[in-house]
Order: sequence, then structure tokens, then C-alpha cells
Amino acid sequence: MEYLIVRICNSIKEKCLNEFVQFIILFLVGIAAGFINVNAGGGSTITLPTLIFLGLDASVANGTNRIGILLQNFSAVSSFKREQYSKFNLSFKLALMTLPGAIIGAYFSINISDKVFEIILALVMIGVIITLLLPKKSFEVSSNGEGKYSWTVYLAMFGIGFYGGFVQVGVGFILMAALHHLMKLNLIFVNMHKVFIILLYTIPALLVFIISDNVNWILGLSLASGNMIGAWWGVKFSVKGGEKYIRFVLIAAIIIMVLKLLKIF
Repeated sequence: MEYLIVRICNSIKEKCLNEFVQFIILFLVGIAAGFINVNAGGGSTITLPTLIFLGLDASVANGTNRIGILLQNFSAVSSFKREQYSKFNLSFKLALMTLPGAIIGAYFSINISDKVFEIILALVMIGVIITLLLPKKSFEVSSNGEGKYSWTVYLAMFGIGFYGGFVQVGVGFILMAALHHLMKLNLIFVNMHKVFIILLYTIPALLVFIISDNVNWILGLSLASGNMIGAWWGVKFSVKGGEKYIRFVLIAAIIIMVLKLLKIF
């Protein structure tokens, strides 16, 4: 009887230790991902493999990751507001355009070929780098956060919503390129609108994963706690560093992501 009690206690102790180690890992990964996502994008290339490494199926990892994305962007929106960078009326309009695509994309996300996805994503990221490196002589960047938009913005937001609902990975890069080039916004306001848009469309996308039972709440909230801290400080650095800093971080993050997707390292 005593031997059985000792085994049970050791088993409980080991389980608690494993869960604590998982929490620490996800918390630290979340901080890094939250910081990267606010300033550029691609944080999910860190969080998704980590969640899968900790034992989650790909679909569950995809859904669990959305908890961190949701709370991360809530934290970022709050931080931007505190820094007096907010145009919530326009952010809300842009976010609404993404909702239909996000819902459809989330439904399609259950079945996806990793190999095809990685090739397409790498090509998209290369395209984003090219657009960021192009000279900006052709247009004057708006510095008031309002920008300009036409029917192309509506189409782009729907497509971005679909992609974000589908896989999420790298959506920040695409969204930044669209807002910067189509709406002629500077990169600080691009990031401000970006976090609000992703916050809103993540809600229906997460609901789809919850309904289909593809969310691990314990791991998701562990990750989200780090995401929120990283996002909060990411905004501080974004506002302080300005466009040059954001552009540097953005291009560096995209290059690393492309190299990883193409299995170069």
C-alpha cells in the first residue's frame, strides 16, 4: 500500500513538473513571438512548432495558437492606445472586411498539405520583401493613420482574412505590405491597424476551432501570457524606433522565415 502511494505521489509530482516546464517554455516563446508579431510578423513560425513539439496535433496546435494571437493583439491595441496611436474607426472598418474571409479560411484549415503550404508561403514572403525594398518615389506616405483606400483594399482585406483564418503564419507580413502600399500608410500606423484587424478576425476563427474541439486551453493560455507581454513591449519599441527600425526588423524576420520554410537552415 505504501509503495502504491509513493508511486502515485511521484507520478503526480512528475506530471506537475512537466506541466511547469511546458508553461515556462511557452511563456518564453510567447514573449519572443509577441514582440516579433507586433513589429513584423512570423511569430507563429516559433509558436506552432513548439506546440507540436509539446505533443499537440497540427490542427490542435493551429487552434491553440489562436488564443495567444487573440490576447497578444488585445495587449498590443491597448499599448498603441496608451502611446496615443489609435484610429479605431478606420481599424474597425478594415477589420470588418476580413471577417467573411477569416470564417471561410478557418473552415478550410482542418485539411492542409504542409509541403504545398510552405512553398506557397515562402513565395509570398519573397514577394513581400520585394515590395518593401522597392523605392517609394511613386507615392507619398500618409503620416496621420488615415491613408487612402479603394476597391483593391476591400479585395485585399477579404483575401488576408481568408489566409489568416486558414493558417495565420506570416499574415502580419502580408497585411503590412497591403496597408503600406495600397493605403500609403507609414509603418507605425500600419502596425497599429494590423494588430486591431488581426484581433477582430481572430475571434470568429478561434470560435471555429473551439467548436471543432481543436483547442488546448491550458497550453494556449500559457502561451498567451507570454504573447501579451511581448506584444506590449513590442509596441513601445515600434513607436520609439520609428519606420526605419520597423523596416529593418520586418525584412530580417521575413528573410529568416523564408530560409526556414525553404529548409535552407
